[in-house]
Amino acid sequence: MGFTRRQLLRSGIGLTAVLLAAACTGDQDSDGPATEGGTLRVGALGTAARSERDPHANLSNDSDFLIASLVYDALTVPGDDPNVAPRLASHWEADADNRRWTFTIAEGAKFHNGTPVTADDVVWSMRRLRSVGGASKMPVAENDIVADGSNRVVFTVPAPNTQLPLLLRLMTFTVPQGTTDFTAAIGTGPFRLESYQGGNARLVRNEHWHGTPPLLDAIEVTMFDSVTALGNAALGGQIDLASNVGAIAGRTAAGRGDLQVIRRANDTMLGVAMRAADGPFADARVRTALRLGVDRRALVDQVHSGYGTVAADVLGTADPLYDTALRRDRDIDRAKTLLREAKFDTGRSYPIVTKAEVPGEVESARVLATQLAEIGVRLDVEVVESAAFYDRTWLNAPLYTVSWGTNDSVLFLADKLMTSASNRNETAFRDPEFDAATAKALAVTGDEYAAALTEIQRIEFDRGGYLVWGMADGVDIAAASVRGLPTLGGFARVQLERAWLA
Repeated sequence: MGFTRRQLLRSGIGLTAVLLAAACTGDQDSDGPATEGGTLRVGALGTAARSERDPHANLSNDSDFLIASLVYDALTVPGDDPNVAPRLASHWEADADNRRWTFTIAEGAKFHNGTPVTADDVVWSMRRLRSVGGASKMPVAENDIVADGSNRVVFTVPAPNTQLPLLLRLMTFTVPQGTTDFTAAIGTGPFRLESYQGGNARLVRNEHWHGTPPLLDAIEVTMFDSVTALGNAALGGQIDLASNVGAIAGRTAAGRGDLQVIRRANDTMLGVAMRAADGPFADARVRTALRLGVDRRALVDQVHSGYGTVAADVLGTADPLYDTALRRDRDIDRAKTLLREAKFDTGRSYPIVTKAEVPGEVESARVLATQLAEIGVRLDVEVVESAAFYDRTWLNAPLYTVSWGTNDSVLFLADKLMTSASNRNETAFRDPEFDAATAKALAVTGDEYAAALTEIQRIEFDRGGYLVWGMADGVDIAAASVRGLPTLGGFARVQLERAWLA
């Protein structure tokens, strides 16, 4: 269950294919024009026991997700501003109510076996994704996904939703209609599978890709079962790129002339869920006190080794409309005052449950416990296995650590994690004013959308259930010769089709 909560997507209001140019890095850099050819050796985290070939299943290995994202095309992919760009879908448009969305397949799109992609292939794949992966991966009901001619697919949602293109990013992989055996990995992506063994794969350039042809001849993906092993392989020259290797390895590589450190801002949120419905943190004054009691800069420095930025308790820090004026400085005296006003019991201790799921998560709980002791809140850190965490803690406990990747949409995270009707409401937050602002933002565009988004963030900041103290950078290590790597946070890191070797 751990995968789907952090690999959720994000997008913007659908536009046209010209967004692709804005979202991609160019083929020119300070070393001159890009050159064609060569093999990029990439390392990514994963374990053989969790290897998965089905692109619609739970791809919990980073290595599997990377392979799938290069072999198969999603309908849309992460962009910069706006935060969604075309991929297999060249463009899209909604009706006046923002309920009926029509996506047009890119001209010339073909599967690796040479067969043209049809609307029936897309419909079958999206319905299968809904069946296999559930609503978290495909938010439209199976019967509400239909073909409209040979190259257009219609998605109909029950309520106005301007964010559907965002929701269709990354996991919406299309396969030939009826496919159930994925050994051959027949996709439409920029690379095709040449070989696969034990989670490791060699991918070769798809000369007939409908997008701008890749420059690399091949990408070899090697699976590593630990961040340490992945980092050591990059430091030792066994691979050219260590994907999402983390801050510690980044620090080690920073002084090496033969290596480069790629920092992708706003990559991962690591914070705390405070239960708002009942229990010791139900009073908004108590939640504000905890937020005021933390030293955010110290947390970023200690937990993320300085590879990150402080945040102000609002999810979606990379959203183009994120309110950068929001900030919350440490104020121990004010925190103590709020605890007294709320009659918070400082005579007992409270568990904060955590798990070793993302780098620094357990350490963050320990640092928080030390910091919050200064305002009189005593926390006992409880470390549990991920399976036990999601079975017993998640959605239920009064206080626990959480993490989310791809924090580039305030509205997406608000709708999925904080509205009253959400089945992923980690903080049990129930607020009619927040629900109304979220529903309005989903239904409108332009200035009305911006105003609704401002209101959403104000409520989160004032009385929401999250303590979002900082954002971790995504950290990749690459050989000095590697160029054209993605720089957006979250799972945009798998968009390696523009990479090249100098």
